[in-house]
Amino acid sequence: MIILHHLRIGRSLFCAWLLEELHLEYEPKEYFRNLKTFRSQDDLKAVHPLGKSPVIEDGSLMLSESSAITTYLIEKYDPENKLHPCRKQINSWAKFTQWLHYPEGSVFAPLLIDMLLQRTNDSSRRLNEFSASEINLHFDYIQEQLGNNNYILGEFTAADIGIAYVVEVADKGKHLAQYPVLLNYLTRCKNRTAFQKAKLRVAE
Repeated sequence: MIILHHLRIGRSLFCAWLLEELHLEYEPKEYFRNLKTFRSQDDLKAVHPLGKSPVIEDGSLMLSESSAITTYLIEKYDPENKLHPCRKQINSWAKFTQWLHYPEGSVFAPLLIDMLLQRTNDSSRRLNEFSASEINLHFDYIQEQLGNNNYILGEFTAADIGIAYVVEVADKGKHLAQYPVLLNYLTRCKNRTAFQKAKLRVAE
């Protein structure tokens, strides 16, 4: 059975969502943040030295980093390519891979800056301007890619899990008022049966 190490107030719910989409058996193990620093405590650092989550254990394998976990799970547990294109379809597979890594590689950094600025009384005009302009840039791009499709590549794939995560972060930061298409997309993703099952197993 897969063990999902889950730090409360984080992205592990979205890893659980993937596990549910793949119909895999897993056991969430919950950790709590230090109330003063908002960082993980020693119990999670004993699992992984960075104290980050999600982390999964699958037999002897301990794996961190959301997109790496996603890649591993679909390569091992999705032989019928229900959640990703076949590698032989090289162009479709490459486009999928781009969107799989895009949330962590490009979108999350300005959202993180914005979150940190919102949680402190300090302000930085330069950081505010940078994060605001980057957030608009990325969510314009995501909305354009989505277009009239239900999901980012037309049919639902594992890439939607990462995209939905950053869209939710943007929504919590109150950045989506001008993006009704993305709000509808987020609702559509969160209404999936697998997401609802994950919410019952993993607390946000």
